[in-house]
Amino acid sequence: MEQAILAGGCFWCTEAVFKDLNGVSAVESGYTGGHVEHPTYRQVCGGDTGHAEAIRVTFDPEMISYDDILDIFFATHDPTQLNRQGNDVGTQYRSAIFTTSDEQKKVAEAYITQLNGAKVFSKPIATKVGALEAFYPAEAYHQDYARRNPVAYGMYRRGCGRDARLREVWGAEAATH
Repeated sequence: MEQAILAGGCFWCTEAVFKDLNGVSAVESGYTGGHVEHPTYRQVCGGDTGHAEAIRVTFDPEMISYDDILDIFFATHDPTQLNRQGNDVGTQYRSAIFTTSDEQKKVAEAYITQLNGAKVFSKPIATKVGALEAFYPAEAYHQDYARRNPVAYGMYRRGCGRDARLREVWGAEAATH
C-alpha cells in the first residue's frame, strides 16, 4: 500500500472524490504543512497554524497508480487558484501535494510541468509540491462527512462555489461530487 497526501481546498470535498475508487482502501481528512502540532479544526480555520486541510489516500499501486491519483486530484479542484477553492479563502485551502517519497516528488513535479507545458489551464498551476512532515487526522466528525451528512454536505457543496468554478475551468463535464 502507498499513501498520497493531497490538499485541494475543503477536505470534505476532496475526501468525497476518492472514497469509492477501486484500489483505494482508506481516505482520511486532516491537516498538514503547518507549524502547530496536533492542530484543531478551529485553529486551522483561523489561518494561523500554516496547515492546509488535506486528505491522506491509502491505495494499492497495483490497482490504481499515483499518476491516476494525480489525474483525479487535478480534475476535481482548480489548481490555478492561490490559497482558495470556490468561496473558501485562505492558506488552509491551498492546493498542495505533500509527497511521501522522492519518487512521488519527481512524479508530481513532472505532472505539473507537463500540464503547464500543454497549457491545460489558462493560468499557471499554483499547486505546491513538498515533502510530508506530519499529517494530523481531523476530528472524527469530519471523517467521511459527505456520506454521513448528505443533506448538510449537499448544501455546503452547492453554496461554496467550488462546482461553479470547476465548470468554469473544465466546462460542463467538470467532475463534481
